Amino acid sequence: MGKRQLPPEEPAEIHEVPLRDALEERYLAYALSTIMHRALPDARDGLKPVHRRILYGMRLLNLNPNSPFKKSAKIVGDVMGSFHPHGDQAIYDAMVRLAQDFASRYPLVDGQGNFGNIDGDNPAAYRYTEARMTDVARLLLEGIDEDGVEFRANYDGQSKEPVVLPGGFPNLLANGSQGIAVGMATSIPPHNAAELCDAALHLIEKPDAKSKALLKWVKGPDFPTGGIVVDSKEAIIEAYTTGRGAFRTRARWTQEEGARGTWVIVVTEIPWLVQKSRLVEKISELIDQKKLPLVGDVRDESAEDIRLVIEPKSRNVDPELMMESLFRLTELESKISLNLNVLVKGKIPKVVGLAECLREWLDHLRDVLVRRSNYRKGQIENRLEILGGYLIAYLNIDKVIKIIRTEDEPKPVLMKTFKLTEVQADAILNMRLRSLRRLEEMEIRTEDKDLRKELKGIEALLRSETEQWAKVGEQVRKVRDMFGPKTPLGKRRTTFADAPEHDLAAIEEAFVEREPVTVVISEKGWVRTLKGHVADLSGLAFKTDDKLDHAFFAETTSKLLLFATNGKFYSLDVAKLPGGRGHGEPIRMFIDMEQDAAIVSLFVNKGGRKFLIASSEGQGFVVNEDDCVGTTRKGKQVLNVDMPNEARAITTVAGDTVAVIGTNHKMVLFPLDQVPEMARGRGVRLQKYTSAELSDVAVFESKAGLTWKDSAGRDHGMSMKELSDWRGSRADAGRLAHGLPKSNKFNRGLE
Repeated sequence: MGKRQLPPEEPAEIHEVPLRDALEERYLAYALSTIMHRALPDARDGLKPVHRRILYGMRLLNLNPNSPFKKSAKIVGDVMGSFHPHGDQAIYDAMVRLAQDFASRYPLVDGQGNFGNIDGDNPAAYRYTEARMTDVARLLLEGIDEDGVEFRANYDGQSKEPVVLPGGFPNLLANGSQGIAVGMATSIPPHNAAELCDAALHLIEKPDAKSKALLKWVKGPDFPTGGIVVDSKEAIIEAYTTGRGAFRTRARWTQEEGARGTWVIVVTEIPWLVQKSRLVEKISELIDQKKLPLVGDVRDESAEDIRLVIEPKSRNVDPELMMESLFRLTELESKISLNLNVLVKGKIPKVVGLAECLREWLDHLRDVLVRRSNYRKGQIENRLEILGGYLIAYLNIDKVIKIIRTEDEPKPVLMKTFKLTEVQADAILNMRLRSLRRLEEMEIRTEDKDLRKELKGIEALLRSETEQWAKVGEQVRKVRDMFGPKTPLGKRRTTFADAPEHDLAAIEEAFVEREPVTVVISEKGWVRTLKGHVADLSGLAFKTDDKLDHAFFAETTSKLLLFATNGKFYSLDVAKLPGGRGHGEPIRMFIDMEQDAAIVSLFVNKGGRKFLIASSEGQGFVVNEDDCVGTTRKGKQVLNVDMPNEARAITTVAGDTVAVIGTNHKMVLFPLDQVPEMARGRGVRLQKYTSAELSDVAVFESKAGLTWKDSAGRDHGMSMKELSDWRGSRADAGRLAHGLPKSNKFNRGLE
C-alpha cells in the first residue's frame, strides 16, 4: 500500500511589516525587559528580581537566621523551578554575592562553606555549600505574610511571587547595587545603615528636607572593605544632590619600623571591589617594568585580615611619596562611581538624589504599614465575629446542643434561631467538646475585650497620617538600634580625609628611575637619549643629510626646556624621549611647534637661573627660568616676535656686563643693569643695526673678561682693558670685533 497523501496545508496569512518598525518594537521590548527585570534595582527594597526571588524562595524553605542550614543546590533548584527560569549559575552567582562580607556591606545570606574570597577565587559548587538568611534579610521580608505587599503570578502561573518585599531595612543605599541596562546604568556604593536611619528620621520630621541637609548624618559611602575617601566635601555634596558623581577611595596603610632604621608599608584595607591577588600582581609587574622606582618589593602576608607589605627601594625614600606613586598607578586608589538610577514605584527609571531615594523607602514603609494594619483589622473583625458566636453558644448551650442532636441540617436552624452569621454558625459547629468548660467563656470575654482595644488602636492609626509616620519612625529607630555604631556590623568602616598635597614634580619624578643619560640632537631636529654620560659621540649614526648638532648630559628624571625661534619655551620630559636605538624621533612629535619655527637652544631645566634672550632685530630682556616653564604641548610665549623677526639668542645671566655681536661683525659691551627683567614682552633695543641682525649675546664678569670658543672648540678670552674700544651703552651700533670668530658666535653655551 502506498502512503496516504495528506492534503496540502493552506499557507498562513502573511502580513508585511517594515523592518524598521519590527526592529524598533522588538528592541524596545528587550530594553524594557532588561531595565525592569534585570539591571535596575527597585527604590523601595533595593533589590533586583533575582535577589528578591532568592530571598522569597529561602523564606518558603523556612531558612530563618536561627534555623539549620540547607544545601545551596536546594535553594537554587527551588528558586529556578518556581520563580526564576534563567539558569542555575545566574541564581547561584547572585546568591554568593549576597553572602560575601567583602562585597555586601550587610550580607543578606549567611553562607556555610567556600563562598569565594577577596582574592577573586571562585566559590565552591552549590552542591558543597549551605545557606540561610541573615537578620537583615528577615527585616526585608517582615510582614510579607500579612498582605504587606502585592503579589503577582510567577512565570508559569502556578504560584505567586512578591512584586516587592516589605523592605524594613534601607537596603538600596545600605548594600548598594551595580547594573548595566540598555541605554542606562546604575552604580550605588554601600552606605552605613545607622546613618541612613538617622537621615530618614529627620526626613519624617521635615519632609521637605533637601539632600544637602541630610549629609549631616550621611557622611558618604561606607564600604565593606573600609578604605579612605579623599574627595572634597563640595564634590560629595554635589554627588548626593544630583545623584551622579564618584568617590576617590584609597587603601588604608601604616608605616612599620624595622631594625637599623628600616621600615615597610603595611596595607590593611583596600578599595571596594578590588581583587587583592590581581592588585599584588599588578604592583609586581610595575616593579619589574621599573615604573615604580621607589618600591623594592611587595608581598602578601594576609590571613583572615588583609596585610600587604610593601618594601621601599631604600630607607631614604619618602613613604608618602612612594604611596602617592602607588596610588597613581595601581588600584590602591580606585574611583567608585555614584549613579542613583533606580526604578521609582517599581516602574519608572529615574536618577534621584539622596533625599528622594530615602523618601521612596519611607513612603514604601508607610504603604506596607497601612496594608498590614488593614490585614490585621480584617483578622480581628473576623475573630470578633467568631467570638460573638461563641458567647451566644455558651449562653444558650443546652438549646444549641439540642438543635445539633435533633436537626438533620443544624446550621440553618442555628442561624435562624440565634441570628448568627454563616461564619459564626460554622465556628460553633466546629467547636471541640473540651471548649464547653466554664473557664473558656471567661477567656473568650477577655480576648474579645483585648481585640476590641487593639481594633480601636488600628482604626485610629488608619485614620491619622501623623500616627502612621510615628509608627514608621518607631520601626526605623529599631533598625538603627540593631545596626548602631557600637555594634560590630554597624560600626563605620570607611573614613574621610583630604588627599595629601605633594610637589607635582616630585611625584612625576617618583615614577621614573633616576639614571644618567646623554641627550643627542641632530641638525634636522631629531632627538634621542643614550644610556650613561657618553663623551665620545663620533660613532653615532644619523639619517642621510643629517648630522650631530649638539649633545648634553642629563638624567631620566630631568626636564628639558626648548627655546624656539617663535619666542616660545617648550617643556619636555627626558623619560618620554626615545632611546638610543635607531635615529630617534623628530622633536616636533613631543611638542606642538609651528613648521616655520626652529630650535634656538635645548637645555636641562635646573630652575632659579636667569637668562638674557634676544631677537634678530636686536631686542631682548632678562627672564627668570621659572617663568619659562610651560605645562602644555603648545609651549609658553615669552619673547614676542613677528615674522620675519625671530628669537635668535639665549645666554645665562652670570656677570655684570653684556656683550652683543651682530651679523655685520660689530660688537658692543654695556652694563647688565641697562637691561630690564621681564616675564614676557619684546624687550628693549640691545644693539642698533641698519642692514644687519643680531647674531649672539653673552653675559660675563668684567673682572674675569670675555671668553668664547672658536669652531675647533678652543677657548679664547680678552680682558676688559683689551675690550675698552667696544664699551658703550645699550642700543649703540658698536665697532668691528677684531679677533673674534668670523662666525659671530661666542659659543659659550648655557651654564
